Amino acid sequence: MAASPEVLPEAAALPWRSRVDVRRLRTLELWWWLTTVAHVVPFLAAAGVLLWLEPLTLPVALLCVAHAWVIPELYAQRGANNVGPRRRPGTRPGAEQTAMGLLGDLLGHDERDLMTRTGLALERGAFGVWLLGEGGALLLRPGGRTTLCWCVRADDPELPAGDRIAHLVLALRADEAGFATVANLSFAGATWRVRRRVPAAMRPALDAARAVAKSDTVSHAAR
Repeated sequence: MAASPEVLPEAAALPWRSRVDVRRLRTLELWWWLTTVAHVVPFLAAAGVLLWLEPLTLPVALLCVAHAWVIPELYAQRGANNVGPRRRPGTRPGAEQTAMGLLGDLLGHDERDLMTRTGLALERGAFGVWLLGEGGALLLRPGGRTTLCWCVRADDPELPAGDRIAHLVLALRADEAGFATVANLSFAGATWRVRRRVPAAMRPALDAARAVAKSDTVSHAAR
């Protein structure tokens, strides 16, 4: 498979991976939903059976309910960790400021302001609304109710944060399907669950992306 301007070289180097498309994304969402159900339902069922057999088992039943809640939360935490700040070796004086300035040139005014406040770059795509961080990306699907968390980053760990995010922005714009193909999916689920797990400073970015995802869906429906 030869690389072309429309295909990321990184995606071309992984011919065994099926190229991501809308149908593939829906399949991934369904798989994660079924995984969540498979983890949650047995614990809830066990809690109900215990209480039905013996009300005195309430403490054990509550423990089962807690497990049903905690397991999806742990998956969401793993996904949210992808966009959190990264520890990097010290960069040259002024390198980070320069990198952020160059990244700002790639973004619109509103997106630049959001990036400055939250550390996440917002990009509209064919698959939904993306939020790009130093070590990963969040994809809010149309409507904003579902978020997919991806682990993907620039190879050089010594790059300033701005350069790392700029690499992801350019790769996404060049080949969105290839970008998703190269990235590793770590979680797919409710946006509210992911929002609870990202750092508080980044939550306004999820709110903004969800608003864009909703408005884009309404605009598309109107047409």
